[in-house]
Amino acid sequence: MSVIVELSLFPMDKGQSVSRYVAKAVGRIRASGLSCQLTPMGTCIEGEWGEVLAVVDACFRELAADSDRVYLTMKADWRRGRSGGLAAKPESVERALAARGGE
Repeated sequence: MSVIVELSLFPMDKGQSVSRYVAKAVGRIRASGLSCQLTPMGTCIEGEWGEVLAVVDACFRELAADSDRVYLTMKADWRRGRSGGLAAKPESVERALAARGGE
């Protein structure tokens, strides 16, 4: 079951700048070996359902260890038989844009 999850996770009790805490979570994601892509508003992770959820759980626990309140949003797109969707999905949109003359 290949899934792409977009995860946004940060502590709510650490002031305005939380990048060092977000970096802890992103470090966990990268250490997992799963395909991932950091974006300005979250991180996308691709892999098998159980593996991805285990990484999400590890990220949550990493931040919860140092915080009294953690905010987390997660979106998931599962597709049977898909692989490489993290790159293929944006490429598909870019091809469609190119076909329309870049509109």
